[in-house]
Amino acid sequence: MRVYFDYNATTPLSPEAADAVARATRDLFGNASSVHHYGQQAKAVLDEARSATAELIHADPSEIVFTSGGTEADNLAIRGAAEALEPTGRRQLIVSDIEHEAVLNTAKALARRGWTVTTLPVDRSGIVSPDQLRAVISDQTALVSVMHANNEIGTIQRIAELGAIAHERGALMHTDAVQSTGKIPMDVKAMSVDLLALSAHKFNGPKGAGALFVKRGTRMLPTMTGGKHERNRRAGTENVPALVGLGVAARLSVGKMQAEAIRVAALRDRLEEGILRGVPGSAVNGSRTDRVPNTTNVSFDRVEAESLLIALDLEGVAVSTGSACSSGTLEPSHVLRAMGFPAHRTQNSLRFSLGLFSTEEEVDRVVAVLPALVEKLRGLTKKTSQSRALSG
Repeated sequence: MRVYFDYNATTPLSPEAADAVARATRDLFGNASSVHHYGQQAKAVLDEARSATAELIHADPSEIVFTSGGTEADNLAIRGAAEALEPTGRRQLIVSDIEHEAVLNTAKALARRGWTVTTLPVDRSGIVSPDQLRAVISDQTALVSVMHANNEIGTIQRIAELGAIAHERGALMHTDAVQSTGKIPMDVKAMSVDLLALSAHKFNGPKGAGALFVKRGTRMLPTMTGGKHERNRRAGTENVPALVGLGVAARLSVGKMQAEAIRVAALRDRLEEGILRGVPGSAVNGSRTDRVPNTTNVSFDRVEAESLLIALDLEGVAVSTGSACSSGTLEPSHVLRAMGFPAHRTQNSLRFSLGLFSTEEEVDRVVAVLPALVEKLRGLTKKTSQSRALSG
């Protein structure tokens, strides 16, 4: 049995979305900007996809800008707002310490241009305190960017409260909702956000398709110049097949979200409880209540996460460290580090993320094989330590 528990990295394409993408690729080759029949066919399905995406987050279709994915949506939101607000003298950007690299690296790029970038700390559960935002926000703040759900630990932030604070000081509120869209209900009006990024491949849609919600009246400039596509906000001929798949995935999510969240949360809890019961020295990272239903991040004392990940893969189980692995060296998780965990814990944690096709049998398979793998690796670590002590 092969088990895929890395849904936060990407999700399998749903059969309905796959069929829709294939049909659109075959039959809808027109350019949606063309006025003839073929172009209008393409435009019609894009309009349907835009409406479905808007419905998923309770927005108006005119507020949806299609992008190539979450990273582009985050870049468009942050850079576009910065470009628009720079002439006003507002040149401060506030982000949380646990943002995705799409936000953190964009913030660093603005810092190199002279922007002031302020980072918000998180507590031991991975939560940003609204009081922390109140302490650093000013009349110079242009934009506050705090992700809705964290990709490593699944923690959900108090976005509505943070957005209200931003608006009190005249700043815009952006949230990276890539890991929450399609998993939990969202209403952009209730969330008090001006900009929200999402990506199709995180909720069983195709890669290469995403969207940015831009609240009506929000000031922002396009970051990619060219034609007048997407209401002059994102130049370039739209990827019709992928965006059709996004629309189908959005419709499916609206219809099944509540029931699926309950089902997946039960599987996640079954997995989590089985691991904690079967593996001494294991612990859950982050909040066990304020999180998306599909994610758990677990530390394994005296085990290197990369070694355990590889051991699980050899058993047919795909999971993630939730942090970058470069040149054979496991980098400490910046998320766990920001939460105040010691160095060893930032390097001994695995992320298990479930989804649409996950089953009880898969959960039980992981719970069955994991204890022996951990014990074996701990034994190897102990022998290595003893050998080093003797040779020293």
